[in-house]
Amino acid sequence: MKRTKFIKYLLQNGCEKSREGKRHTIFWNPDTNKAVAIPRHSEIKDILVEVICKELGINPPGER
Repeated sequence: MKRTKFIKYLLQNGCEKSREGKRHTIFWNPDTNKAVAIPRHSEIKDILVEVICKELGINPPGER
């Protein structure tokens, strides 16, 4: 999945950008108070997308 598309998905599902790291962007979900690092690759593997969504407590894209 493209990184920009994934970031839009996270923002639409209530997550917020916490800060920018050197190699990652940190997003957090205020509902669950969990934070996750999103790598700065143009393409993020689907399995990693699922793991990040699970960590944040939201459904992965395509699974509503």
